[in-house]
Amino acid sequence: MNLDINIKNRNFWFMTAGDTLLIIMAYYVSYYLRFDGKITLKELETFKTTIIGIAPLKLAVLYFFGLYKGMWRYAGIHDLIELMNANVVSTGFIMAIIFITHRFIGFSRGVFIIDLMLCFLLLGGFRLIVRLFLGYRKAVSPNLFTTSKNTGGYKNILIIGVSNMGENLVREIRENPLMKYQVQGFVDDDPAFLKQEIHGSPVLGCIQDIRQIVKRFHIDEIIIAVSSASASEIRRIVDICEKTSLPYRTIPNIDELIEGRITLKDIREVRYDDLLGRKPVRLDSKRIGNYLNGKNIWVTGGAGSIGSELCRQIARFEPANLIIMDQNESALNSAELNLNAAFPHLKITPFLGSIVRQRQMKQGFDAFAPQVVFHAAAYKHVPVMERHPWEAVYNNVIGTRNLLEVCCQCGVERFVLVSTDKAVRPTNVMGASKRVAEQFTMAYNMQNGARYMAVRFGNVVGSSGSVAPLFQKQIAEGGPVTVTHPEINRYFMTIPEACGLILQAGSIGLGGEIFVLKMGIPVKIADMARDIIKLHGYTPGKEIEIKYTGLRPGEKLYEELITDEENIQNTIHNDIMVLNSDQHKSLSQMNSYLGKLMEFSLAGDTTGIKMYFKKIVPEYSPWFENAETKGC
Repeated sequence: MNLDINIKNRNFWFMTAGDTLLIIMAYYVSYYLRFDGKITLKELETFKTTIIGIAPLKLAVLYFFGLYKGMWRYAGIHDLIELMNANVVSTGFIMAIIFITHRFIGFSRGVFIIDLMLCFLLLGGFRLIVRLFLGYRKAVSPNLFTTSKNTGGYKNILIIGVSNMGENLVREIRENPLMKYQVQGFVDDDPAFLKQEIHGSPVLGCIQDIRQIVKRFHIDEIIIAVSSASASEIRRIVDICEKTSLPYRTIPNIDELIEGRITLKDIREVRYDDLLGRKPVRLDSKRIGNYLNGKNIWVTGGAGSIGSELCRQIARFEPANLIIMDQNESALNSAELNLNAAFPHLKITPFLGSIVRQRQMKQGFDAFAPQVVFHAAAYKHVPVMERHPWEAVYNNVIGTRNLLEVCCQCGVERFVLVSTDKAVRPTNVMGASKRVAEQFTMAYNMQNGARYMAVRFGNVVGSSGSVAPLFQKQIAEGGPVTVTHPEINRYFMTIPEACGLILQAGSIGLGGEIFVLKMGIPVKIADMARDIIKLHGYTPGKEIEIKYTGLRPGEKLYEELITDEENIQNTIHNDIMVLNSDQHKSLSQMNSYLGKLMEFSLAGDTTGIKMYFKKIVPEYSPWFENAETKGC
């Protein structure tokens, strides 16, 4: 139990003094009730001699149960449960001491039973009164439910969706007197909620009634608080909100929040990933914690979009040391500062370096002794790697091989490679290089019998390689929004969702698996562009043009997660599948391939690299800009 309490805080002394008076009062009233209002001089003397020890003992137990470290304005069921536990324990101690010292001769057991109940009621009531006083002072402000226009600078809001997120938001607004918001009510399509109330806020109608409701109640802003709606339902809600011409925002899914408590600062603009309509991923936190808690965790590419989110989620499981490796100095510094701010008690070690430098990594591993490694560092932009294939070899292939070698030398327990759907029947150098990285991972796993595995998934919305940020930039510049082909589609998931499933896959793997995340239904990029344009308040094709530019080098219309030859099976987690294949190349064979691949890379021989990739990955279909392209 956390007993860190600031004794210099005057609120601590106010609470202690109030509890002391109530403990004395409860004990005295217990005598009064037990003896029908006729307390004899003998019983009064017993009261005086025992209260001197009983009051400090009860306060000490309350302190031990952490009942003075919370903010009473947020007191809830958890605090009442802890208060009951503390009262039961303290009463048990008192009765045990009296039994041992006096065998209860001269003491009434009924007094202590009554005292237990009274003490809980009085101390609980004290906390409730403080919460009501601090949390609901705003109730004396303008009337919360009025059909007249606002006064006093308060903003009327309407919440879409009767959910835990919406309930948390109403409570937060009512308990914080500094928030200039008034919740006029909810709308929800479930008829069971109509004419019901949540913290005094009524359910005013269905979602389709929003346009009439915002006029009647003079709504200033709409908050979307639906947690598991489908993509079509989210789009319908957004379309209705746009027709009101009012600003609308959304509450992030509870999985996006570190602490799990909704506050007004968490409300944000509706993003494209909200329109994906993906159900929140449910993780087995206990299973993940079993291999992360108290361990030294190394994350390569830890300052990138995937790596930084991996670090943020890993930090929640309280590792002994979280080592963030990246070759981008500024991004590494920002990642460290952000994690230190969010997790001030966690040991975080930044490591500036490149996976291409094996000796440098070995020194780092010797110094920090990582037990679990997540490998997220990679070059991932398809067109760039097509024109600089030697860099894909150095970073994605040699870098991964170097990291695996160091992991073997240092006895790393678990290694998780972050792979991509572009490794499936690759048509580009990036995908081929990641497929070779997968093969190296499987080879090292066979060689050392450790838990080395790969996790394969598609695009993530909001990553540095995603088209969504590009579309937003193009819209901000007035367009056009560029799409390569009207039929091109991709699988998408959110960054937190992908990283959570990577951690979950790491907990499932026994070694040698290639896990595949269930990506849902592929999305047409052209449809995605239209949705993002609408979210910015423009009409696609009129105010913002969509321009088709043609497929880029190495790009294909449709991505795949598995090939026909790969045997896919379900795992214990609904959103994770595994490829069941024992046709992996040996480490000696992979190393022999690498030697020749390095020769072509040192020579800057684009054609040689691509042709040799095809020898290693027969399903690779290379794209050639010229019959012979060389560079360095």
